[in-house]
Amino acid sequence: MKTFQLGHSNLIISRLGLGCMGMSEFYGPSDENDCINTLHTALDLGVNFFDTADMYGCGRNEALLGKAFAGRRDGIVLATKFGVVRTEDGGFGGICGKPDYVKACCDKSLERLGRDNIDLYYAHRVDPEVALEDTVGAMAELVAAGKVRYLGLSEVTPEQIERACAVHPVTAVQSEYSLWSREPEDGVLQACREHDIGFVSYSPLGRGFLTGAITSREDLAESDGRRRFARFQEEALEKNRRYLDLVRRIASEKNATPAQVALAWVLHQGEDIFPIPGTRRVPRLKENLGALELRFSEEELAALRAELPQTFGGRYQ
Repeated sequence: MKTFQLGHSNLIISRLGLGCMGMSEFYGPSDENDCINTLHTALDLGVNFFDTADMYGCGRNEALLGKAFAGRRDGIVLATKFGVVRTEDGGFGGICGKPDYVKACCDKSLERLGRDNIDLYYAHRVDPEVALEDTVGAMAELVAAGKVRYLGLSEVTPEQIERACAVHPVTAVQSEYSLWSREPEDGVLQACREHDIGFVSYSPLGRGFLTGAITSREDLAESDGRRRFARFQEEALEKNRRYLDLVRRIASEKNATPAQVALAWVLHQGEDIFPIPGTRRVPRLKENLGALELRFSEEELAALRAELPQTFGGRYQ
């Protein structure tokens, strides 16, 4: 496993990380023992960058990672987030970036993770009711207090990156980025590179769609949160099948799987881009890691991009 420096930080992370959200919520039922086995296997295979958030499973996901990695502190880079409020009944209570809330969330995350500090702490979303400078200022105080090592932002604009960097250095920006979600190319990637910020790509497999495993809504459990998303309505799925046709054809040519083609495409967009595909299962984990061996020439990348179709449906509901 190749490792790289994340932005201008001292964090040395694996080329592929592991998104852990689906282990606790949103993508249907899961088994804790299976998830812990996957986490341990990932670490054994060289993956050391794990992504969670306080809102995933209303804290259960952080607790899962704390349990899985108890006693295995060295070499593990944990990233978590605050900002998406969950209610007592598991509902969603909006976005909060108030300084006192930021600090309280950090303490709770540290307790669940079983750690003295958080390697990378993201603002999950920007609170429109709070000045971004105030939110980042509170995050900077956590760094000064030794509770957080480095700061990150999620789903931000180039202008917000500039404002945040004026308060405190930002190590990573996380946004959805994949063959069918290329919005970061409209300024965000450039802003990150101008400030030596690493870019973390979540949902690089299009929330599973680009693996070819989801061809209709019937492939999703009734409790699967993707059923609410615009892109996973039948009409949009049907129109977006052109992506599947494309990755399947290239996979056949490259003796790879559609998932490996989709991941390799993201990896080829720059060594400062770190995908964090999520999975709960060891076979899928190993398949994803196989993307590291897949190579595209510049000509192949240009030809692939020229064939990319229009994406139907918004990213969220």
